[in-house]
Amino acid sequence: MRAGVGLVLGGAMSVQFGSAVAALLFPRAGAAGVVTLRLLIAAVLLLVVCRPRPRGHSRGDWAVAAGFGIALAGMNTLFYQAIDRIPLGPAVTLEVLGPLTLSVVAARRRASWLWAGLALAGVALLGYQGFGRLDPAGSAFALGAGVMWAGYIVFSARAGQRFPKADGLALAMGAAALLSLPLGARPHLLEPVTLGLGTVVALMSSVLPYTLELRALRRLPTSTFAVLMSLGPALAVLAGWTVLGQRLSALELVAVALVIAASVGAVRTSQPTPRPALSPETSPALLPD
Repeated sequence: MRAGVGLVLGGAMSVQFGSAVAALLFPRAGAAGVVTLRLLIAAVLLLVVCRPRPRGHSRGDWAVAAGFGIALAGMNTLFYQAIDRIPLGPAVTLEVLGPLTLSVVAARRRASWLWAGLALAGVALLGYQGFGRLDPAGSAFALGAGVMWAGYIVFSARAGQRFPKADGLALAMGAAALLSLPLGARPHLLEPVTLGLGTVVALMSSVLPYTLELRALRRLPTSTFAVLMSLGPALAVLAGWTVLGQRLSALELVAVALVIAASVGAVRTSQPTPRPALSPETSPALLPD
């Protein structure tokens, strides 16, 4: 359990600081270009390292891989469009409603609804202070990214069941990269500085966190994983402040703290689901029946 929690938190830290670095690239490549560069580099690295076998998979396996790829492409594209318009902290606070909603549905406990209510109070407080000055399109993109994030969690767990090691992630990343090409392919993506920073973003925001999260889903119930991911707003505020110089007001920080408190409370009240006696490499966290 502790190992799984550590994997999730390490991945969350990496992805938030990777997002901050990605924002530095927007003036050079645009939000869509950065998404394409990130997904392409991550796909190449994962396909080379994992070398997934294309044969021996059912139609259901390929459907899961395709759904996983669509979720990855949609989540990244919508989120980068969001942080191109609004600060990183509020964007992640809105985005995190997706996995938090999933955690409430998956947990099926009355206490989980109390923590969800606390999280919604935090978002409402953030809205009272800040949504009036936030770009409406940016807020909508962040909420859409949250929906795709919930889909990513579901398909990631199912890919872990159907594919060995990180093969499902590698195939899904390849599909996501192909989907992003029509939107972000630009000649100046090949400039050395852009390529270098794009590689850093790919490693921090895709390869490392997604690999850690896929392994975590083999050790944690889906509901616990989802609420741990809800700690992202705090890490996003830290990354936005240290890398991008984005500061939040005291009221906005209180709002983010409410979302974090809801996440911690949900983790403490969640109970592990029973697992079959399989090895960690072949026994991902199962979705509730």
